[in-house]
Amino acid sequence: MPKYLVTGAAGFIGRSIAAALLHRGESVRGVDNFISGKRENLAGLEAMEFLEADLADLSACRQACAGVEIVFHEAALASVPRSVADPLATNRNCIDATLNLLLAAREAGVRRLVYAGSSSAYGDTPTLPKDEEMPPNPVSPYAVAKLAGEHYMRAFARVYGLETVVLRYFNVFGPYQDPTSRYSGVLATFCRKMLAGEQPTIYGDGEQSRDFTYIENVVEGNLLAAAAPAEKVAGQMMNLATGARITLNQTFHILCELTGYRGQPAYAAPRAGDIRHSLADIRRAEALLGYRPLVDFREGLRHTVEWMRSAAPHG
Repeated sequence: MPKYLVTGAAGFIGRSIAAALLHRGESVRGVDNFISGKRENLAGLEAMEFLEADLADLSACRQACAGVEIVFHEAALASVPRSVADPLATNRNCIDATLNLLLAAREAGVRRLVYAGSSSAYGDTPTLPKDEEMPPNPVSPYAVAKLAGEHYMRAFARVYGLETVVLRYFNVFGPYQDPTSRYSGVLATFCRKMLAGEQPTIYGDGEQSRDFTYIENVVEGNLLAAAAPAEKVAGQMMNLATGARITLNQTFHILCELTGYRGQPAYAAPRAGDIRHSLADIRRAEALLGYRPLVDFREGLRHTVEWMRSAAPHG
């Protein structure tokens, strides 16, 4: 019987967590409905039990949670622009799915659920860095949906005794992130276009900044959150990032070095729902998990470009 369940296992972050668990010799079940996950991402995960199912269906959640001890909940429609275009789909695939998963986990006797939160919950407040005591101020439907999931996690910890841990991710990037979708993360899109010799587009003036977090750091944080003592982490929320930020203009110039791209970026109007600056205070994760970033931004970007050059589809 699988010890671990990874939701969104055919997606970027879920796939990466599942791979790390399998590499460690763990028994893993994955679930995905392929709305944004990709079947080809399951290559190399053949040792994982896989269910093609929709978490917005409670019976599917019950099947997924049966016999599992620890859940990593990575499944979501993880896109601000997509949520602005279709808030109902975001609500269904984030809030409804998360509540169903919590109900099924409680019924199945799951011990701990680690939830992929989002730094978008902080909104566009000017205070930097963002620490966990700041009041949330979500701007987009996606941010609202992810924050609602956080509140459900805390409620299930308090009311039902389910050990929940919320990790607020900050702009995760790396191998297996889809570079072709119109809703892709900015770094995946930049890498794909610049490797192909195409002009990337920066929405805004490029001086907006992000705490870009390489996927290996996020995987490590999740594994630590699954293993930490309950008395330290149950019901807790914490940032998961690097504690450093860089502008999109600076990022573009680093990518020019890494990809050999010689052109200039195109600039377009800022996108609705996007925030100006993002930077994490990671001291809580350091204190509760012993977390520290393993890979810095430039090294992570180099790994990402190398992976896209060798393995990712272009187009």
